[in-house]
Amino acid sequence: MALLLHILITMAAVWVTTALPGIELSGQDTTSKVLTLLAVSVLFGLVNLVLKPVAKTLGCLLYVLTLGLFGLVVNGLLFWLTSYLAGELDLPFHVDGFWAAFWGALIVSLVSTALAGIVRRVAHPQED
Repeated sequence: MALLLHILITMAAVWVTTALPGIELSGQDTTSKVLTLLAVSVLFGLVNLVLKPVAKTLGCLLYVLTLGLFGLVVNGLLFWLTSYLAGELDLPFHVDGFWAAFWGALIVSLVSTALAGIVRRVAHPQED
């Protein structure tokens, strides 16, 4: 259940990024767009699951030197890679360049954090 909720939150966050210039979600109808968002969200989760720990390990010094700001660059690159992989899988999702990916990844992080916080408060109101 938690995994499904995480995917839905990521899906909503990726949908928000499609309002940014340079991030496109095309599709013929609402159903195809929702399925594309679902696939991209799962793909983004897998990319983060596999590559983010490797990037953190290899870029440990850069994380320390930039006080963690290098993580924003890594997130942008992973979002851009997700766009590339979506294209390879013939998913109608595309990110035009690094800066669109950078801002998209930042928005995904912020929206995901906010939605997860809201869900946590609704699910467990007594813990506040």
